[in-house]
Amino acid sequence: MRGQLRGLAGPLVKLVVFAVVTMLAAYVLVSTITNAGYGEQLVYRAEFSDVAGLVEGDEVRIAGVRVGQIVGIALADETDRPVAEVEFEVSADVPLPADVEALIRYRNLVGQRYIALSEGEGAGGRTLEPGAVIPLDQTTPALDLTVLFGGFQPLLQALTPADTNRLSFEIIQVFQGEGGTVESLLSHVASLTDSLADKDAVIGSVIDNLTTVMGAVAARDEQLSGLVVSLQQFVTGLAEDREAIFDSLQAIDELAVATSGFLEDVRPPLAADIQALGDLSANLAADGDKLEDFLQLAPTKIDLITRTAVNGSWFNFFMCSYNATVTLPTTALPVTPPAPGEVVAVPGTPLPDPLPRTNGFTIPRTESGAEGCT
Repeated sequence: MRGQLRGLAGPLVKLVVFAVVTMLAAYVLVSTITNAGYGEQLVYRAEFSDVAGLVEGDEVRIAGVRVGQIVGIALADETDRPVAEVEFEVSADVPLPADVEALIRYRNLVGQRYIALSEGEGAGGRTLEPGAVIPLDQTTPALDLTVLFGGFQPLLQALTPADTNRLSFEIIQVFQGEGGTVESLLSHVASLTDSLADKDAVIGSVIDNLTTVMGAVAARDEQLSGLVVSLQQFVTGLAEDREAIFDSLQAIDELAVATSGFLEDVRPPLAADIQALGDLSANLAADGDKLEDFLQLAPTKIDLITRTAVNGSWFNFFMCSYNATVTLPTTALPVTPPAPGEVVAVPGTPLPDPLPRTNGFTIPRTESGAEGCT
């Protein structure tokens, strides 16, 4: 039994050490994410006229060093006008002077903020009691970037995004009284104005072109107004006829389906006709000379045929002359056998023809004298 316990002691010690290390690492990680302070913390409150953008967990700094964090934001009680009250905690080993001043500053351009604490005048070595309230006259709200950058809007529109970010950050630092200087700000503004001066010809050309365009539009304001009205009427008509348009689209779809089936049915005969047309072309090419002669004589023949049918939908034929040969039928005479003692022809000698010659007569050529004969 004792040997089994000794065998379990090693794994148990390793498990306990692993659990302790994991808990410490998790505590450090959570403290870092939540900006939680270490050691004893003292709670103070401060009144501000505006705390827009300030949230719980934001830092509290003295001379740029983090000494605490914000733990609550609410409206102050028993005030004649709406005032925000911010509750924050500071490390107990950092005493605050009685006349401490609180200022909300921008941490970055993303909008994160923090409270900066500084010593005022006339503290006389006195410290602020824990839980005390910093009055409104000793606090300063955050800089209103909307008003600030609204004044710089024409300037910022001509900057690149990188220059805008750098200039904006320096503007914030200058107006918050930390970091940058007015000289640095003015140097960037001077650089910007130099860049704009270098491009004054381009800017002037753009303004001139814009003036020309606006003048042309103003000269044709009636046509433009008519165009807008016509476009509105066209769109309204489409909206009113949307059902008919939808029905026509369906009919077009059905027609496309039927046409596709028809083409599938006529494809084999059409292929045979095309092949036969190829054979016909080959035959015409083989008899090209005859076809050329026919085409050359065709106009003359068609002209003659047309003249014969000028009196109606029939043709007139005239007998101008005639002649004929009449042949009469013949009959064979009977052949009588030779009489006794009659000499018979020697074989090899021709016999007299018992058949008479053919009889007939010929009608000579005769002119009819018809009107159409020439």
